[in-house]
Amino acid sequence: MEAFAEYLMQMKVPQHRARMAEVLEWVGRTFPGLEPRIAWNQPMFTDHGTFIIGFSASAGHLAVSPERAGMERFSREIARAGYAQSKMLFRIPWDRDVDYGLLRRMIAFNRTEKAHCETFWRGKA
Repeated sequence: MEAFAEYLMQMKVPQHRARMAEVLEWVGRTFPGLEPRIAWNQPMFTDHGTFIIGFSASAGHLAVSPERAGMERFSREIARAGYAQSKMLFRIPWDRDVDYGLLRRMIAFNRTEKAHCETFWRGKA
């Protein structure tokens, strides 16, 4: 994905770079209507200008942020997948498999829930 090429090249660990590229490419193929972009120095996908899902890399994991509403909706599934989580994101260790079914459900949830959202982030609840 051209939008993420520079970000990926900055990742120093080749295996981490490959995993991040794999996940970003999967999102792009699975949800071709989403717009890939970099914001806050992180790869993310938007739909009609509203945030859908974002990713970031650290030494130990790939972080996934589906926004707080997504975290609340999928908290139990995240725990069952064995991923650590906070209020705003969950962490996939680099050496663990990615639960693409979970990612698919999160992205579909955000697209549906934010279909008429006119702001980048959800309003405060």
